[in-house]
Amino acid sequence: MPQSLLIRGGRVIDPASRLDARVDILIENGRIAQVGDGLKAKNAEVFDATGLVVTPGFIDIHTHLREPGREDKETIATGALAAAAGGFTAVCAMPNTTPVNDSGSTTRFIIETARREAIVRVYPIGAITRGSKGEELSEYGDLKAAGCIAVSDDGRPVQNARVMRRALEYARTFGLPVIDHCEDLDLSKGGAMNEGAVSVALGIPSAPHVSETIMVERDVLLAEYTGSHVHIAHISTAGAVDAVRRGKARGVRVTSEATPHHLILTDEAVRDHDYDPVTKMNPPLRSEEDRKAVIAGLLDGTIDAIATDHAPHTTEEKICEFDCAAFGIVGLETAFALCHDGLVKTGLLDLTRLVQLLTLGPARALGLPGGTLEKGQPADITIFDPAEVRTVKPESFRGKSRNSPFVSRTLTGWPVATIVDGVVVFRAR
Repeated sequence: MPQSLLIRGGRVIDPASRLDARVDILIENGRIAQVGDGLKAKNAEVFDATGLVVTPGFIDIHTHLREPGREDKETIATGALAAAAGGFTAVCAMPNTTPVNDSGSTTRFIIETARREAIVRVYPIGAITRGSKGEELSEYGDLKAAGCIAVSDDGRPVQNARVMRRALEYARTFGLPVIDHCEDLDLSKGGAMNEGAVSVALGIPSAPHVSETIMVERDVLLAEYTGSHVHIAHISTAGAVDAVRRGKARGVRVTSEATPHHLILTDEAVRDHDYDPVTKMNPPLRSEEDRKAVIAGLLDGTIDAIATDHAPHTTEEKICEFDCAAFGIVGLETAFALCHDGLVKTGLLDLTRLVQLLTLGPARALGLPGGTLEKGQPADITIFDPAEVRTVKPESFRGKSRNSPFVSRTLTGWPVATIVDGVVVFRAR
């Protein structure tokens, strides 16, 4: 690999250091050496970033890589390719693998495979409970020692409040955030989309938004009681945003994330797509009121990060009746373009805040390295063209799966290069 890389002429946005200026970045031996005007370096490879925006590398704290166990959907290698194409230099791998990542041995397999095959950084997340069954806690010390950065039962919410309390207390001992998918399964049982006028009109079994809100209220209270850190995954309702907002105001250690699809779409998408299961996800797409509330949470700091919830599935799992289809969509390759086009271009969010939500925000939320371009930091960098227009085409996806509701949508603003540890691992042109 080249010992030096000079990124020249780009608009550099680094929210961590409050930098927004047209400057150069010199990378040496995989780290940020200098940021400033008119930098020069002998024998350095030069990347001309004229007309482009240069930021810290995007970090996705909610990714499903499916390996081990479901390599037909995605692998660590293909998921990393998709991440790099979307501008992400690091991803956090959810534990819903086969076997579930509830032990140090599975964690080590993920880390060793990523070291050999992934072109971006991969941070494993361990399971809160053994087998993610919600009953017996996993061995957090073993998970932490093996390399896990948080614990979560992913799409299986911790239903039992006593188990959630013990998880929070145990995780605090090891400095691990507890990430919860907040859903009351008794309320949402059998639901395939959000309960409301659209579900009634379409005749699709539905789940009420309070199913999420109730569990977020519980988790915030338990985090307050235990003094532990809870992270709310893919927040999607107005009530849940309000619960996190009030918790933060009281000093509770609560962080949260939102997904691009919940920021851009509503449950009307199910009707617009003629019952196509590419619009089936969990949490389901919500009402316009909820969507606006989540955006408000981005603006006022209630929500700390944007995360993709990248959930690849086989074609067979999605080409079937809506009720029977798998939940989830792919998101790594379209996340930035969707947010830039749907939030920044429309004036709902400024560009610096979007960059913060993809870099510094996720890094701080889960205590990860990165999120900044300060001198001496690892040279993980994303470069994007805010003016590039591209149409979402599934045949161009680097990941294995194609389950996206955004196919054929034309978006403005796309990553054009991704740099990890000073090496250009993706370049669109």
